[in-house]
Amino acid sequence: MRTLLVAAVASALLAHDMHDAGLAMAPDASWLQWGGARRNFMVEASPLAASWPPAGPRKVWERALGEGHAAILVDGNRLYTMYRAAGMLSMVRRTQAETIGAMDPATGKTLWEHTYDSSTSGLDLQYGAGPHSTPLIVGNAIFAIGSRMEFFALDKNSGKVLWQHDLVKEFSARQDGRGHSPSPIAYRDTILIAAGAPGAAVIAFNQRTGAVAWKAGDFSTAPASPVLISVNGQEQLVVSGGDAMLGVDPSNGAVLWRHPHKTDYGLNISTPVWGADNTLFVSAAYNNGSRLLKLGQAGGKTTVQEQWFQNRMRVHIGTTIRLGDFIVGSSGDFGPCPTVAVDVKTGQILWQNREFARSTFIHADGKLIILDEDGNLGLATPNRQGLNVQAKASILTNKAWTVPTLVGTKLYVRDRAKMMAFDLK
Repeated sequence: MRTLLVAAVASALLAHDMHDAGLAMAPDASWLQWGGARRNFMVEASPLAASWPPAGPRKVWERALGEGHAAILVDGNRLYTMYRAAGMLSMVRRTQAETIGAMDPATGKTLWEHTYDSSTSGLDLQYGAGPHSTPLIVGNAIFAIGSRMEFFALDKNSGKVLWQHDLVKEFSARQDGRGHSPSPIAYRDTILIAAGAPGAAVIAFNQRTGAVAWKAGDFSTAPASPVLISVNGQEQLVVSGGDAMLGVDPSNGAVLWRHPHKTDYGLNISTPVWGADNTLFVSAAYNNGSRLLKLGQAGGKTTVQEQWFQNRMRVHIGTTIRLGDFIVGSSGDFGPCPTVAVDVKTGQILWQNREFARSTFIHADGKLIILDEDGNLGLATPNRQGLNVQAKASILTNKAWTVPTLVGTKLYVRDRAKMMAFDLK
């Protein structure tokens, strides 16, 4: 079992490098974690339509859904996500429970739900209630973390609880004022959690038993989800701290490197982007900006060189996409948030496009699929000269902050009130 899991991690890292190099790969058959197969929102998909009618692509189904920002997972004949339990009385009086749910991808019908107590008392809800973290599927289990850092391992077929932890009660984990956001990630036979607890900034749990494999680190953790990278063959977990980026040994939690990346309020939210050229792109709003770090190895230690920093591109909650020698993201926290492209080598802004509000992005079939917070779904082709928008349609209305999920030609989207499926062929 351990050999298979090690091989799976190595295969995922190799696939990331192949994708970044532009090599052909088979279409992704599932979406099992935050960011998809390579955790970078780059999707190998079946050919997609070049455009849509003004009303948008063909809608397959629509259903009501509770509040939350968790992304949607796809595994065979199941969809999975998290949401605040049904029965919300109003946007002021919310139910004090959250749900992990499985649905039929053909109809959206609920197949099973696991609901647990999760109080909103004391949380800052002006930007919407949780759950915010996206679950993770490994084998027959789904791993999920609630707003109050309730951590569950469930049987993905039935919703039966396999094991669970309360990260606050057991480890004094640091709760974000808006609710926990970082998504879990698998490494070998463990699940790694950015917990921000004293002496346990990162915690590794055995996938099968839930036992603590290790816990380490004394640093605050930010809302961004961690990513696994390989620096000259050394596997590392990149963790976003409240005031810095850190590289952690995923086998024991030892801090390998640290580089300043300070924001107001400790809110590094956007997921770091790793490139095959050993560069790490990080960006944040709240009086921060974007920087490119070059990682290497010398004398048995990781070296970190900041290639550039600029504060004109400040990614808030959105995803960023690296396309060879440029990166696309949505820049801004308060006020207008244009889509921006930045040169990887220099940090220079190549262009800005104001056709969408604050957005999340995925990339598939040579196209950007854009969902902005106003509920506009877009299809566009980016290059170093600009963004060619081929289609745009209004599909959601309730603060669409969740990144879309694409498997094959089926696109799944949600906001804080409903979930929808579209066919993009």
